[in-house]
Amino acid sequence: MMSSKCNRYVTTRMMVTLVMWWLVAIPAEVAAQIIVRDVTVQVLVRPESQQLQMLVRVPLAALRDQTLPTFGIGYLNFEEANPPLRDAARLRISPDLTIYEDGDQLESPRIEAVRVSLPSDRSFRTFDTALAHIRSPQLPNDTELYWEQGMLDVLFEYPIRSERSSFSINTSLERPDLRVNMAMRFLTPEGSDRLFEYAGDPGRIWLNPTWYQAFQRFVALGFAHILNGLTHLVFLACVVIPFRRMRPLAIIVTAFIVAHSVTLTASAFRLAPNVLWFQPLIETLVAVSILYMAFENMVGTKLERRSMSTFGFGLVHGFALSFALPEMLQFGGTHVFVSRFAFNIGIELGLLLVLAFLYPALSILLRWVGAQQMGIIVLSVFIAHSGWHWMTVRLSELIQFQFQQPRYDALFVASAIRWTMLLVIVAGILWLGRSVLTQSAPHGRPSGTQH
Repeated sequence: MMSSKCNRYVTTRMMVTLVMWWLVAIPAEVAAQIIVRDVTVQVLVRPESQQLQMLVRVPLAALRDQTLPTFGIGYLNFEEANPPLRDAARLRISPDLTIYEDGDQLESPRIEAVRVSLPSDRSFRTFDTALAHIRSPQLPNDTELYWEQGMLDVLFEYPIRSERSSFSINTSLERPDLRVNMAMRFLTPEGSDRLFEYAGDPGRIWLNPTWYQAFQRFVALGFAHILNGLTHLVFLACVVIPFRRMRPLAIIVTAFIVAHSVTLTASAFRLAPNVLWFQPLIETLVAVSILYMAFENMVGTKLERRSMSTFGFGLVHGFALSFALPEMLQFGGTHVFVSRFAFNIGIELGLLLVLAFLYPALSILLRWVGAQQMGIIVLSVFIAHSGWHWMTVRLSELIQFQFQQPRYDALFVASAIRWTMLLVIVAGILWLGRSVLTQSAPHGRPSGTQH
């Protein structure tokens, strides 16, 4: 009997060991064999009358799964390269660049021309020069161009209903071993052009968005941004841990929302300092805010003090949330104000969703622990440990920057005036919030009741 148990124990342990080795060792070996390449793809799009032309330049290094004819040490054979290059454009590039007209996917394009270019070619600076270059004769057959160094230029043509339609595009050229940086220009019928520069797959991009398309996209961007912002969510959790009743919870969350909306809006109107050290400074202060709130939870806090500290640190978090916005504004077209407003709405919706899950989860956890104050302290200790780690990492990055004395010129005076206006607004909100807290506090019981 004892021997049977011993055998089962040994067998189970061997199986667990094999599974752990398979989960850890094998993926590590596979990952070590994958070499991720960075390539830049250029795209030019122009609708004209009832035809849309798309010029695409893709490095041949991104088409390693295509077999191309070569000679010598790997020089491209131009005499035999045209058919496989057209196959690459039809099978590899066209399906990963999907264009929509008024929401309807366009039919597969006609491949009007393909051409291999030298890496030094600069014809894609404008649409007309790129179009003329693609339609020009191929490179001489005796050109010694190593195939991975070449650039594949393709001219796609799509039939469309009108050049005034609403166009959008989905780009999905990335692969597990390929990181793609897109540089795309859309030429409007009015003659202006819009530049999109991004990495990865941002989903469908409206090339000439209406205001409601920009609003819809930026609500989603703000929602996703706050859900991916771990430090902001940890701060929110640390802020609400000691408070179980809805009224104080609503006051604290409102303070955080108002505060970060103020600085997020200020950043949108370029009131934030335009210096290199500002972002690492703010990120360091975000970590400090988490550490401070965790220690405050350990020693005890009251509603008025918590709401004031939450408002103060909320101003810092608003600046931190704004850093991603300038890069995203390219997807809003001409609707800059709508995009900024929608981004803020998306952030608030994400915070409310997190709070809707966080509040009952904390209530159940602390009720299960029994001693609520001890549970608050234990949770805060874990959060403080993370906050200390984030603070030290970001502080080490911050001290690498050199802080220079500002130049006292007209630009400095204008910036000082804007910051003074912002401080006056913040002071007014603080005064109003404190007055509301003082007047609404129940008589005979302090306004900082936690539970």
